Amino acid sequence: MLPVAALCLASTMSGLLPAIGSAKTSRVQATQELVVLLSAHTAHRTPAAGAPSVAHVPATTPITGERTTLPVLARSIGPGGALWLQVMLPGRPKGLRGWISEEGTSPLVTPWRIIVDLAARHVRVYENGRLVRNFEAVVGKPSTPTPTGEFFVQEVLQITPAHPGGPYALALSARSSVFQEFEGGPGQIAIHGRDKLGGTLGKAESHGCIRVATASIDWLVARVGAGTPVTIDRS
Repeated sequence: MLPVAALCLASTMSGLLPAIGSAKTSRVQATQELVVLLSAHTAHRTPAAGAPSVAHVPATTPITGERTTLPVLARSIGPGGALWLQVMLPGRPKGLRGWISEEGTSPLVTPWRIIVDLAARHVRVYENGRLVRNFEAVVGKPSTPTPTGEFFVQEVLQITPAHPGGPYALALSARSSVFQEFEGGPGQIAIHGRDKLGGTLGKAESHGCIRVATASIDWLVARVGAGTPVTIDRS
């Protein structure tokens, strides 16, 4: 089990809302293609080995050491017929993406997608494009807002009982727009539990993270894995 001190923690929660109810009915993509890295990769601006690099992408995640899993946005054939994948990348700047070689990767598909509605302060979970859960949440307060944009679950953490934010956290590719670092970490945003933290469901009181009830995070961790797309908006 792992501490979550390096993540940008929020405030309190409890409660599970009805699944369909008031949630939006806008069309949600049914599945998302993912790629699992079997080796470290260099991400490039364009699909060519000689193109400028965007980032070095390790084969494993920084906290749990699990295989790095990234959403795939596009495919291309580069010079010499090499196959390339455009992928979402964690970290700064927001919306970072790049092209990696398909060599040394393994394909995967997820039916899961998470949409965080900051205005409603809800976390909506979709499976195969269908809304299946709608959790009330605590979100970032005005001085430390939850960042908006298109992100993904970078890794899934089990948190030690001695640390706040448990029992689990979905550490996202998102980073705080206020904290360049947080408790020695990179200001990483997470969806996590309520252990040892205060706050009120449906309020904007956190440092930027999204906090849900223990039952909610338990449900999420049993189903959602690394690479799952997460949209955060204020609609």
